[in-house]
Amino acid sequence: MKKLRILLLSIIICPLSFSPAGAQKLTIVKDKIDIGQTGYEMPVTATFELRNRSMRRLHVTQVIPDCNCTRVEYPKGEIGAGDKFTIKMTYDARQLGHFNKQAAIISDGSKRPVYITMTGVVREDYQDFSGSYPYDFNGLLADKNELEFDNVNMGDKPVEVVKIVNNGTTVMEPNIQHLPSYLSAEVSPTRLSPGRGGQIKLTLNSELIHGYGLTQTSVYLAQRLGEKVTKETEVGVSVVLLPDVQHMVGGLLPELAISDSVLNIDFSGKAKKTGEIILYNPGKAMLNISSLQLFTRGLKVTLGKRSLAPGETTRLTVTAYAADLKKVRTRPRVLMITNDPKRSKVVITVNAK
Repeated sequence: MKKLRILLLSIIICPLSFSPAGAQKLTIVKDKIDIGQTGYEMPVTATFELRNRSMRRLHVTQVIPDCNCTRVEYPKGEIGAGDKFTIKMTYDARQLGHFNKQAAIISDGSKRPVYITMTGVVREDYQDFSGSYPYDFNGLLADKNELEFDNVNMGDKPVEVVKIVNNGTTVMEPNIQHLPSYLSAEVSPTRLSPGRGGQIKLTLNSELIHGYGLTQTSVYLAQRLGEKVTKETEVGVSVVLLPDVQHMVGGLLPELAISDSVLNIDFSGKAKKTGEIILYNPGKAMLNISSLQLFTRGLKVTLGKRSLAPGETTRLTVTAYAADLKKVRTRPRVLMITNDPKRSKVVITVNAK
């Protein structure tokens, strides 16, 4: 049976080398995935992203793995024109050493089958880092995928540390790419053997930040310098730089009071929903809101007034969009920077469901 399976797979796969890429209506984002290391009898799964690029619906009629040690999962129903879908391959890891597993995808969206490959290595001395290092950057595991430098004052040089582990099968030289001028990175050690860990220390120079409030950017965690940056290797970085309000002591001062610092929104099946926060100045001087920013997409905000006289009230209206919020990695929040010396930074958290 095993010989028959291998023979069938070979017959299916061989003609692919003669098939022009443009003829395929079923395309694969990445047809070969290296899952890195795993332990004996610790099954591993590779998830392949595909797309129906034809103008009509199609069916995946069969996915044939090259051995009984590999299971496959694929959609059994219709796949709409232009739709994306996934196919999963799971290897049982019951043999030590390197492995290379293939599967042929047969569909009515391509004249010839296409194939996918998963590779890796099964080690007897494998250590499972998944709990402490939940973020996988193509085999380089990390304990964070977002960095927040919060409550930074001008002149500060705060540090964030990202712990990393090489979960691949080759030596890596970790690097942070696309660093902005206000960030510097130090990697230790500079070379990581398989199964070894290290850290990346990122230092913020606040004097190079332009403007108070929220500054956001993306950097990319690479296995080595010069690696192509992708969405899968992105690390979000946010900095909240506070204005200097320490000199505002005594005398007539502004004050910010808000109805709530948490806004709960229930979509109840709707595409968007709006909520409100009331802002009030119970102080003795003009309250100014110099900055109003969002930590994530999926929100739209409008503010009735940015300057409130003593005793004056205004409304902050927040509109949340369900489809966009499903894609964000960080908590949806609204940031306000004010001239209230006791509340120069105000964060309103949006809980949407």
